[in-house]
Amino acid sequence: QVQLVESGGGLVQAGGSLRLSCATSGSRSIFSTSTMGWYRQAPGKERELVAGITSGGTTNYADSVKGRFTISRDNAKNTVYLQMNSLQPEDTAVYYCNLRNTYGFVRWGQGTQVTVSS
Repeated sequence: QVQLVESGGGLVQAGGSLRLSCATSGSRSIFSTSTMGWYRQAPGKERELVAGITSGGTTNYADSVKGRFTISRDNAKNTVYLQMNSLQPEDTAVYYCNLRNTYGFVRWGQGTQVTVSS
């Protein structure tokens, strides 16, 4: 059973930084061959893609976080990270980790709250 567990959320002042982690358990081979993503959902809004990273290391970002957030992965640790710098109040949301592969296998983490105070 593949499970994703996020950590690293919390309360930070505007301009501050946080690093989110998403540890995947159950299958190292599934993690290393999957695209990983970070999504977020603010109250009253739809869930949106923040950043993604393919198994080959190609990354993509939402325009709103380009230059501030960095996604990375460590296949040896089955973990994906999201380094968030220059945080703003509009970054406040529940952040979710996502795993998906070309065979249609998809998993979500339980989410971690990020709150940015002004």
